[in-house]
Amino acid sequence: MNRALKILIAAVFINLCVGVLYAWSVISRALVNEQGWTNAEAGLPYTIAVVTFAFGVLIAGNLQDRMGPRKLVIGGVTMVGLGMLASSFATTPLALLITFGVLVGTGIGFAYACLSPTAMKWFHPSKKGLVNGLIAGGFGMAPLYLAPLSSALIASMGVSATFMALGVVVLVVGVPMALTIVTPPAGYKPEVPAGHKAVSGKAASYDFTWREMVRTRQFYLMWIAFAFASSAGLMLIGNITSIASMQGNLTDAAYLVSLLAVANTLGRIMMGMLSDKIGRTSTLLLAVAMQTGNMLLFPSFSGEMGFVFGAIIAGISYGALLSVFPSMTADYFGIKNYGSNFGVLYLAWGASGFMGPVLAGIVVDSTGSYGLAYTISAIMLVIAGVAAFFTKPVNIEEMQQKGVLNAA
Repeated sequence: MNRALKILIAAVFINLCVGVLYAWSVISRALVNEQGWTNAEAGLPYTIAVVTFAFGVLIAGNLQDRMGPRKLVIGGVTMVGLGMLASSFATTPLALLITFGVLVGTGIGFAYACLSPTAMKWFHPSKKGLVNGLIAGGFGMAPLYLAPLSSALIASMGVSATFMALGVVVLVVGVPMALTIVTPPAGYKPEVPAGHKAVSGKAASYDFTWREMVRTRQFYLMWIAFAFASSAGLMLIGNITSIASMQGNLTDAAYLVSLLAVANTLGRIMMGMLSDKIGRTSTLLLAVAMQTGNMLLFPSFSGEMGFVFGAIIAGISYGALLSVFPSMTADYFGIKNYGSNFGVLYLAWGASGFMGPVLAGIVVDSTGSYGLAYTISAIMLVIAGVAAFFTKPVNIEEMQQKGVLNAA
């Protein structure tokens, strides 16, 4: 097994460990049922974790070129493990906001930020979509084992002991894997895939700094599309068991979290590969269209098969975002400063943590249903689709002539 493949596999397993965020639907339901929290209180640690996750990506994206990815990944995984352990002692919403929302969320961001940039440097540029899809897929696949495991642990030991058990798993498995994450040696050139044909207009011929990136129209269109499209997926991921219970009277719908995780993972991998073939924008538009239709249909779901269908479409559509946007960032703004560039763009994902989950919590607590949340999410998805449609590669020569970029 070559070094590039080993690092890719390690990155996938690290994301499997730190993907505890996507098991929150099971945990939040336990907080409501066991400890009497409101839906808004139970959803807030998840929302704060989404925001701090995004800021963690921003910070680590800027630090990894100076410190190297290994230190940051080790630190991030350790923060996640210790944050989960500390969460086992949290008895109030405020305490869990700090232990899970801040510590775990920031740790996830530190680890996540360094994996794709490092792995992409080991592979040919034509594999960006596939590499990003596989690594993001590891994160999306985490609920496949975390949801049933968390559900079983909560049933037998309670939610506090579940936090502790998961924290131990993260530390024991994740930290050794983090030790393998390194950048290629100087002069390393990845092997060109057999039969590779370059696609014109895909790759940037200029390595943007984040300050130059934020002066482009493309950045703001991508930010809007990322934030608005992600909000719908995060709303469903964080509330799918509650939605199934409220709309369909399904008392044990934890399997929907696992199903959504599988679809999420397949969406990241398949849509990442598809974007290597048909382009990032076309793939993004397809994902947004699927999710918009899904949101319009969700109020009518009341039976088990309806929720299964909705979870699959939601997972695939949301998963596509987490492979397409990283690849699009590298395509449009270059690979040299990718870590800091994507860290800035990833704040859009953090913003979506407010627009989706918080919206859902407020709506259901005030109206007793998710109906209005579906409608608002559908409108936001339409806006995301419009932004994606107008997102085209940066005209570097034109920007250099205008003095926005340094001349070659």
